[in-house]
Amino acid sequence: MSLALTIARRELRGGLRGFRVFLACLALGVAAIAAVGTLRAGIQQGLTDQGAVILGGDAEMRFTYRAADAEERAWMARTATAVSEVYDFRSMALTGDDQALTQIKAVDGAWPLTGAAELSPEIPVAEALADQGGLPGAIMDPVLIDRLSLKIGDSFRLGTQDFRLTAALTREPDSASTGFTLGPRTIVRSDALANSGLLASGSMYETRYRLLLPPGTDLDELKRQAENTFRDKGMRWTDSRNAAPGIESFVDRIGSFLVLVGLAGLAVGGVGISAAIRSYLDGKVATIATLKTLGAEGGLIFRSYLWQTAILSGLGIAIGVALGAVVPILAAPLIEASLPFPATIRLAPMALVEAAFYGALSALIFTLLPLARTETIRPAALYRGGTGTRAWPRKRYLAALALLSAALIGSATWASGIPELALGAAGGVLGALLVLGLAALALRLVARRLARSRIARGRPATRAALAAIGAPRSDATSVVLSLGLGLSVLAAVGQIDWNLRQAIATDLPTRAPAFFFIDIQPDQIDPFLALIRANPAVSETETAPMLRGVITQINGRPAREVAGDHWVVRGDRGITYAATPGPKTRITAGKFWPEDYAGDPQISFAAEEAEEIGLKLGDRMTVNILGRDLTATVTSFREVDFSNAGMGFVMTLNPSALAGAPHTHIATVYAPPEAEAAILREVTQTWPNITAIRIREAVDRVAEALSAIATATAWAAAGTLVTGFVVLIGAAAAGERARIYESAILKTLGATRGRILSSFALRSALMGAAAGVVAVVAGGLSGWAVMTFVMESSYRFEPLSAIGIVAGGVFATLIAGLAFALRPLAARPSGTLRAQD
Repeated sequence: MSLALTIARRELRGGLRGFRVFLACLALGVAAIAAVGTLRAGIQQGLTDQGAVILGGDAEMRFTYRAADAEERAWMARTATAVSEVYDFRSMALTGDDQALTQIKAVDGAWPLTGAAELSPEIPVAEALADQGGLPGAIMDPVLIDRLSLKIGDSFRLGTQDFRLTAALTREPDSASTGFTLGPRTIVRSDALANSGLLASGSMYETRYRLLLPPGTDLDELKRQAENTFRDKGMRWTDSRNAAPGIESFVDRIGSFLVLVGLAGLAVGGVGISAAIRSYLDGKVATIATLKTLGAEGGLIFRSYLWQTAILSGLGIAIGVALGAVVPILAAPLIEASLPFPATIRLAPMALVEAAFYGALSALIFTLLPLARTETIRPAALYRGGTGTRAWPRKRYLAALALLSAALIGSATWASGIPELALGAAGGVLGALLVLGLAALALRLVARRLARSRIARGRPATRAALAAIGAPRSDATSVVLSLGLGLSVLAAVGQIDWNLRQAIATDLPTRAPAFFFIDIQPDQIDPFLALIRANPAVSETETAPMLRGVITQINGRPAREVAGDHWVVRGDRGITYAATPGPKTRITAGKFWPEDYAGDPQISFAAEEAEEIGLKLGDRMTVNILGRDLTATVTSFREVDFSNAGMGFVMTLNPSALAGAPHTHIATVYAPPEAEAAILREVTQTWPNITAIRIREAVDRVAEALSAIATATAWAAAGTLVTGFVVLIGAAAAGERARIYESAILKTLGATRGRILSSFALRSALMGAAAGVVAVVAGGLSGWAVMTFVMESSYRFEPLSAIGIVAGGVFATLIAGLAFALRPLAARPSGTLRAQD
């Protein structure tokens, strides 16, 4: 090893010429992974450090459709040093003839227990919510203020209660803990809603009790006590250790996904790394042959060049780690200010170690085979002018390559925490590389045939371009692999994004209702239906009684033990009752109860969700509704379609099971877009307590979130493209010597510089077009798979982005190829050909 290191050290004295692409590819891939890891760690650290501020207290007890009872309040008073009660629900904010959906937070005098709300003008929260000119004060999100054309001092109505707008809410300290909302925020005092009609029995709202705990409180023990005492009453517990689980889970998942995209960038860079090593070793054939002539064994040669690769890889990894650490820290003020939740972006050692580990494994994987081939170079190459050999290396190197690849995929799978995503991404990258490699091989074979066909006859530039693509040492494989993978990711993102927007813009209005109306009181449902059905623009209306409950037990066991982390048992679910199945209901198994059934409670459950959690006919399920447990038998399964935004319930019970339970009704109204404003105005002016959720606006909010994810993925794909472009430049630079010789031959045969340049340009354009076409096919297949199996929507190929992808491939290869065409064109044939004698 010491002799090998000595040889490697002396070889490296010649400088880094030939290794610039190697270093750039490795550094870019490592930097991308390190930067994503640093940002993810910063967000997670911010959520941890500011957990109490995000949550609004050290712990939170949450109830659905009810306030805490005397026993629960007494437990809180014994446990906490301070308690704050918050009501959270949706309603309509009304001003004259205008109205808008808002998420109301009704607070007591203790809010906020932690953190501080920022208002404009800067006044205390207590002053902003106090009575102003005989009306209770209110704070409102600036977006809603603009939407309703309000000014500070104006009045508006919530339900049947008027409020005075006193300030704009510029920062809500506990907003991240409430998760996704459909409307901008309005904050009022809870006692001001006493006469609003919004918190009537059965209305849809949630109460949150934030607790300040004594220092040193054991949160694990306290959580166990609370859940053991109140679990059967529908209480849900959160504490400052996981204040915003939805955000943390989302950040973790999108971070893991972007790390996997970064690994795809490393795979692209690996093509450049492998090509750079091959090119470097081809130039070292004489040196290797000389060493073997002097008695050096193949193992010594391999170890000496392995040392060189290791040293250079260490340099490239160090550059990448430094970039991945420094860039997020320099951009930290801007990033932290733009995020809607706290982040503490600083050095994240584990994220940097992870990036370095991936970089080291990738460098070794992509250099092992070229290095192993050094053992096959014979001393005779010194005298016969031989270049490197393409023979397969020994089996031990192939076995080592398989083990290293398995280690990379396994570590990425383990570190991501999402094995299915990691394995799918790894399979996708390997599959894409295989397809692109086969496409490159096919391109070379076709080009070789066309160069000898009638098509190229009489066209010297075309024939030269085709012959160069099909040549044994063509750079077509490097070009198609490096450019094609990045373009494939961009093509897939483009197809998915366009199809989602099309589904929202065209498909949804024909399938989905215009409105969801909630909080319709039992005595309002008949006049409501009469009003809606009298409108000729309304094509269809559906209604159902509505309650919400938490599944607490299945067959006497905790629901989480049976169903795991399935969404059905994660929170409260919608429940309805019906005497008969609806006209559109399809029973897939079991029997629905008779219309006059009055026996023990029975449940008809959604078939797909029942299969996912392992539910069977005859199972017993306990559901907590308004703090009371109801145990029923599953007697049938129904087909429930949630994809059309219509009415669908996971659980339907027989009417007698819920007799006397306070509840409201919900309704869906189908109408064309031009009739929506009139329907909304008529309903909200007649019944201010009824909340209208416009489906189009709700879907727009979801589309914004999906667009943000698509944008993040596109930026990650752009990083992969940058790496691919570096590989293109490296391939063009490595082929410059061959182009000089080719140019000299063509000039000797009478070709002009213009003809030679057009041959070089055509060669680059054909390789770029091939990479683009393969990327369009791969992106189209990926888009179809995502839209069909993940989004469960229709798919249609979008041609404009496909044309852009192909054009981008042609442009990139033209730029890279022509940048290294100047020297070959300027070289004199005599000097070049004499050097080959």
